Amino acid sequence: MLKFIKHNLETISGIEIYPILSLLIFFLFFVALYVWTYTYKKEKIDEMSRIPLDDKQETETN
Repeated sequence: MLKFIKHNLETISGIEIYPILSLLIFFLFFVALYVWTYTYKKEKIDEMSRIPLDDKQETETN
């Protein structure tokens, strides 16, 4: 079955750019995620990490 798909893809002109584009998008997404993670403010991360505990304490007091 793969040979039928491969044959059809070989007949399309300009198809060789799609694997390159998909790899580039994949790579850029993870580079952006890495940059966003390491530039995020420490205070905001600490605040978000306390949210589950704060929510639990609020429901216990009500």
